Amino acid sequence: MVMNFHDVFQNAPVSLWIEDYSAVRALLDALRQQGVTDFEAHLEAHPYVLGQAMARIVVVEVNATTLKLFKAESQDALLANLHRVFRDDMSRHFAYELKRMWDGQVDIEIEGINYALDGMPVQVLLRRSLLPGHEQDWSRVLISITDITERKRAMERLAASELHAQGLFEHSPVSLWLEDYSALRSYLEGLRAQGITNIRRHLVEHPEVVLESMQRIRVVDVNQQTLELFGAASKTALIDNLHRVFRDEARRHFETELVDLWDGKITAEYEGINYALHGEPVDILLRRTALPGSERSWQRVLVAISDITARKKAESYMQYLGTHDVLTGLKNRAFYEDALHRLQAEQRVPVSVLVLDLNGLKPINDAQGHEAGDQLLRRAAEVLLKAAGANDVVARIGGDEFAMLLPYQDERAAQQVHNRILHMAEVNNQFYTGARLSYAVGRATAYAGMALEQAHHAADQQMYQAKQAFYAAG
Repeated sequence: MVMNFHDVFQNAPVSLWIEDYSAVRALLDALRQQGVTDFEAHLEAHPYVLGQAMARIVVVEVNATTLKLFKAESQDALLANLHRVFRDDMSRHFAYELKRMWDGQVDIEIEGINYALDGMPVQVLLRRSLLPGHEQDWSRVLISITDITERKRAMERLAASELHAQGLFEHSPVSLWLEDYSALRSYLEGLRAQGITNIRRHLVEHPEVVLESMQRIRVVDVNQQTLELFGAASKTALIDNLHRVFRDEARRHFETELVDLWDGKITAEYEGINYALHGEPVDILLRRTALPGSERSWQRVLVAISDITARKKAESYMQYLGTHDVLTGLKNRAFYEDALHRLQAEQRVPVSVLVLDLNGLKPINDAQGHEAGDQLLRRAAEVLLKAAGANDVVARIGGDEFAMLLPYQDERAAQQVHNRILHMAEVNNQFYTGARLSYAVGRATAYAGMALEQAHHAADQQMYQAKQAFYAAG
């Protein structure tokens, strides 16, 4: 069976053109005979040569796919309107092709824009090659044109999407980090291969593993909010100083993360502390997740860091208010009662209790005003704090009433604390004019088998008796 190559040409699914470039070859040869050696300079000085060359190309035949691609009813209709097909940027593209031809390179692959006869642009990939036997005269050249309009549009959409995503990344109001955890994953797999099964115990025995793990995380990119959060002038400045960002508490927090990563938990959320480059700590909420396609390799991990410093300060202040007396800075009654119950449950005996009442507060408030009374309360608190030990609990449990818990201290130790309070009160009175600082004090000690609340009650009764004696003597 003899193949009909003309049928193959006509029914090919790609646009095919057979063209005659022999007149173009003759034009270039004539220029050489005229002494032209620098064709690019000659073309720039004589731009009309480009039009002459284009006009000398003869289209011998096109196939059916070509007519369909360019919306032509017939070959004659197409050839009569080639000026509508090859226009605008075609001159620039053909200038590049003609320079290649001058160098003897007829075969070429190039992208460009043609136009259908209805005016619609067609993005094309053009391939041109000399047919066998015509290498010398260029009289038969095969052109294939592939419509790449949809591919180009898809690439443009992808580029626009990537540009949009990059914009979202760069200008997000949250600190974003694109990181590569693949080397860390390999490191952990290496530890498993060494027979390590309990990562927590291994970290206790080899604390250097935490730092080695951190050093295997590579920061690929960060956004502008990250630079602002950590006070960095540029991305390079931040990445070169990561050891100043992730230090102290940050390393301790990473140990928790490392245990989760050992268990394969790449998506996680943590609170911790990082450091700005100027040294200030930053309370953070860190959220981490592997980007699609990197769930197994951990090659592209997105880390979002929110600054929760203000929230943490507010929480600390609220916690402070819940456990402290604002006026004196001492612990409050709620904290004192919790400590009482905790010591009772832990059986930290002996425990001594001092209950103290500030003498003469009401007359001072009545005569000099509450500001004078508040000043006396602050002085009373100052003395008690100086008399107490590091593990003692000092609290204001009422308007003018204070209490002290002294863990592991017996009656003798409690007497010594009592004596220090009286001595320091006298010293305090020497530095302040006006109201005199004086306490009514009761004390009791709880040993094994005795309820601390019972000791508190006994100390309170003793304080009441001292209070009565103070007023009786006054």
